Amino acid sequence: MSTDHQKYSTENQSKAIRHYADAHGIEIVCTYADAGKSGLKIEGRDALRQLIEDVEDGTADFTLVLVYDVSRWGRFQDADESAYYEYICRRAGIAVQYCAEQFDNDGSPVSTIVKGVKRAMAGEYSRELSTKVFAGQGRLIEKGYRQGGPAGFGLRRTLINEHGVIKGVLARGEHKSIQTDRVILTPGPAEEVALVREIYRAFVHEGRSESAIAADLNARGLVTDLGRPWTRGTVHQLLINEKYAGDNVWNRRSFKLKKKRVRNAPEMWIRADGAFEAIVERELFEAARTIIAARSFRLSDEEMLGALAELYQRQGMLSGIIIDECEAMASSSAYSSRFGSLLRAYSLVGFTPERDYRPHRDQPAAAPASSRHCDRADCGA
Repeated sequence: MSTDHQKYSTENQSKAIRHYADAHGIEIVCTYADAGKSGLKIEGRDALRQLIEDVEDGTADFTLVLVYDVSRWGRFQDADESAYYEYICRRAGIAVQYCAEQFDNDGSPVSTIVKGVKRAMAGEYSRELSTKVFAGQGRLIEKGYRQGGPAGFGLRRTLINEHGVIKGVLARGEHKSIQTDRVILTPGPAEEVALVREIYRAFVHEGRSESAIAADLNARGLVTDLGRPWTRGTVHQLLINEKYAGDNVWNRRSFKLKKKRVRNAPEMWIRADGAFEAIVERELFEAARTIIAARSFRLSDEEMLGALAELYQRQGMLSGIIIDECEAMASSSAYSSRFGSLLRAYSLVGFTPERDYRPHRDQPAAAPASSRHCDRADCGA
């Protein structure tokens, strides 16, 4: 688990497993622990994968695996996956025992039925928790608090306490450590704010393209918030992101229950307009967005898809940033708006991304043991 005081912290699991081993005359010979890892999928569970590998290749020097309870083996969304990993152990002559459960894992019909129910409950717990966490995050967005992600050029993530008092600015990679604290976006250094406004004015009032603006910024030796040269794509993203007008928008993409990443339709986005101090006037922001949207109006669906297909042939793959970097293309946001989503546009030209952009975390513990035995603790959050 992610916090030590929780019931399923690896320390608490390990202690319970050792008490069980002592009470049953079991010698623990090794421990496999996935601390702070999700129990939803085998990916990322390096210790569990190592346990299974040791069992399958015959290097395991134990005859029993001790696990705190069924949910610590994993909260797999497919209960059969959990049963499969246990079967691998049994097939190799290594038993699996759940220390905190009220049944003996002896292969009897009763234990099989109980395990099946417990596995289904473990998966359902994750689904329910995911729904509750999502709802809670949505409420925080509506109240104007920032949920994850870097601030972006010209902005900073600022930590405030439960009374709204500013505690300081968070550096890249830093996170809040007190549960009642919140994060908001505030204007960054004056020179960055001035540059953001300059980019918007150059685009709207001077009619300069994203590429021309990027070239000028690079010629002046200016870099992005990541310390990289400006490109057409980075300028474009700055021009379309609503946070510069002070709006808090969330749930553009989802990644629930360790499933594929998905891009959500605009009606699924959660937003709070005017949540932050704007660094670009709303009229200027809307003007930039209108110009960008108008660029695709003159193009037919066939022309847009033809250009996308040509880009796919040249690049061998597609992404929002690849599209935005191409001068002759409509923007990625235009494709998403025209065809319902980028995924839909991709599919129409025959491209399937490795990560699916259509619409938690929890964890376990186990222990190989024997009359030489092994203890395994693992965690979920």
